[in-house]
Amino acid sequence: MGRVSGFGRPGATDMARIEFTPQLRRFVDTPVVDTPATVLRAGLDAAFDINPRLRGYILDDQGHLRVNVVIFIDGRRVRDLRGLSDPLGPDSRVHVLQALSGG
Repeated sequence: MGRVSGFGRPGATDMARIEFTPQLRRFVDTPVVDTPATVLRAGLDAAFDINPRLRGYILDDQGHLRVNVVIFIDGRRVRDLRGLSDPLGPDSRVHVLQALSGG
């Protein structure tokens, strides 16, 4: 999937951008989303609205971040793994990664 704007503004620069790593793309379409959301949960919901299957790869049954998923906002790991209430600014860059495991 390509870039999608939360309000039909492709390429908007005054919105938080959410991107998913290639590891997730192996399993499900992952849009790049530009969103006016001011908290992480709302930003992720914008991505889930575009592709509802993505929710199951990112959140568990209680709506908390899965243990094998890590999210960074502007290079800093999110703190609120349950409520996902970390703030987003209009220029925030969010990267959603699936943690690798194995030995």
